Amino acid sequence: MERLLMKDLCTWKSSEHRKPLILWGARQTGKTWLMREFGKRYFEKTVYITFYNNKRIASIFESDYNIDRIINALNIELHTDIEPENTLLIFDEVQFAPKVVESLKYFCENAPEYPVVAAGSLLGVALHEDISFPVGKVNELHLYPMSFEEYLIACGEEKLANYCVDYRCDEVSDFSERYISYLKEYYCIGGMPEVVSRYLENRDFEEARALQLDIIHQYEGDFGKHIMPNELPRIRMVWNSIPIQLAKENRKFFFGQIKKGARHKDFEMAIQWLCDSGLIYKVHKVSKPAMPLKAYIDFSAFKLYMLDVGLLGAISELDTGSIISGNEIFTEFKGALTEQYVLQQMIAQTPYTPYYYSGDKSTYEVDFLIQKKNKIIPVEVKAEDNLKAKSLKVFCEKFKPYTAYRISMNRYRKQEWMENIPLWAVGGMQCEEDWYRV
Repeated sequence: MERLLMKDLCTWKSSEHRKPLILWGARQTGKTWLMREFGKRYFEKTVYITFYNNKRIASIFESDYNIDRIINALNIELHTDIEPENTLLIFDEVQFAPKVVESLKYFCENAPEYPVVAAGSLLGVALHEDISFPVGKVNELHLYPMSFEEYLIACGEEKLANYCVDYRCDEVSDFSERYISYLKEYYCIGGMPEVVSRYLENRDFEEARALQLDIIHQYEGDFGKHIMPNELPRIRMVWNSIPIQLAKENRKFFFGQIKKGARHKDFEMAIQWLCDSGLIYKVHKVSKPAMPLKAYIDFSAFKLYMLDVGLLGAISELDTGSIISGNEIFTEFKGALTEQYVLQQMIAQTPYTPYYYSGDKSTYEVDFLIQKKNKIIPVEVKAEDNLKAKSLKVFCEKFKPYTAYRISMNRYRKQEWMENIPLWAVGGMQCEEDWYRV
């Protein structure tokens, strides 16, 4: 298994302006494996510390932030020898040890020679509970479920994966059927590393689905452990409503589908908790497709998506055979699954923040809007090779964007006003630009 974020970690390691690194990501996305594998490959020694149920080690950080004292205490407690530059220090589950998070500021200022990587599955939630975040004193990276490109690599298809960012090449079209076959598989399996690994061992969809349901149950177990009892029912209601919301033709989140008479303010905290934990993505509507998009956010209108396309299929109880074979039973939900997949790839593999736009009185809607440098680009998602994109055309005639993207099962094609990007190549939308996440 390979994670593309490993390259970013190597860039961080060699940077002359390196700061302690925080690796963000939801539970089960592979943060611990990635950090330990990074240490194994690129450092002489790795010291791994988890602060889950580890008050003894956490107490070392309580008295003060003298880094020499902290390093000496860790050496004694762990029977090790932490060496500057040569030892990777991994602090895991730091949401259970607020002083460890705060100490990163002092590692940055007083001991930059020690490479430190910190992570916490619910760190985003913990930051609302009086943890002082070391703003400006850390680098940050985000780890998401495995992208389709990473899934291809895991399947032993490195060459196919490489062409995901070179989809304009004519020769790539010859392999469209292979891409589509793997894509349907990915819709079922998703990108949770344990699910991918187990599926590739046994090629058993039922076993993969059981693992997905286990992960969902673990997430739901977190709800009761980390939130106030009065907020728990609201979180469960939002979480369970996401498949219903996405099944609608208009995927805008309607509170009335959670509970009759429900209002935004009743569920605002619940939605924020799920976003902070990394379990859902929130895509805001913009009132105007203009630069910068962020200035035109309509906070009253948004869509919610799940963390992973495979988990969406599992929580929706979609039959995997229907997804693979294109069964008619699956037809109505196909657009929702495809839109979830596209959003997931955009978030994991591109630097763009996706928004969406709908016309006056919702007469038409563009699935996503992205901002590429000084250009606003509309993105329409099609589940199959149906090339009719009425909403996209109406938008383009009205606002005349530089170009537009239609993402579908069809091969790459450039028209006067639009580019058709294959579904398997969503991650390649940014390939013509240089961008860095560290």
